[in-house]
Amino acid sequence: MTETIMESLSKRAKVLEKKPMTLAERAYLPAIFQGLSITMQHFFRAATKKQVTIRYPEETRPFSPVFRGLHVLKRDEAGRERCTACGLCAVACPAEAITMVAGERKKGEENLYREEKYAVSYEINMLRCIFCGLCEEACPKAAVYLQADKMAPPRFERDEFIYGKDRLVEPVTPDNRSKRGIQLTPEQADKLRTQLT
Repeated sequence: MTETIMESLSKRAKVLEKKPMTLAERAYLPAIFQGLSITMQHFFRAATKKQVTIRYPEETRPFSPVFRGLHVLKRDEAGRERCTACGLCAVACPAEAITMVAGERKKGEENLYREEKYAVSYEINMLRCIFCGLCEEACPKAAVYLQADKMAPPRFERDEFIYGKDRLVEPVTPDNRSKRGIQLTPEQADKLRTQLT
């Protein structure tokens, strides 16, 4: 038996006794059996619980009421783009995922764009985006909206994660929707059709 004297900051000495390890302790047998017993407890407890694995994409988990998903650039009641390229969404984005180029509306484009200024190019890098919703809150025209029921789909190439206006702008008619971007369910298409007529 060895004795070790340890001094603390208070200068009081404390005598520690170090007992020699038994053969089983040197072979780590008690620790192994203790770990195995914990594993077996969890194993049998998990067998009685409900399965947590889902078969995605056939099954989906329910979304949270505050879930922020895929971005949409909204249109107004007349079908014109709401975005005026003010840049507040790009300034508010903490990940600097939004870039845009502003342009002047030409004569005869009054039915396409709501204001004199519009976004010629509007891009969101989904690899950078943290889906915080600050762009939606910063927009004074309610043009940017994060859908509560759609996630950004998985892709294989990095450049496919840069969403331009072709994927972001809400379709004018349900039958003329983008194949790469926003996909409407049949119920949403019927609702949009009744709103436009």
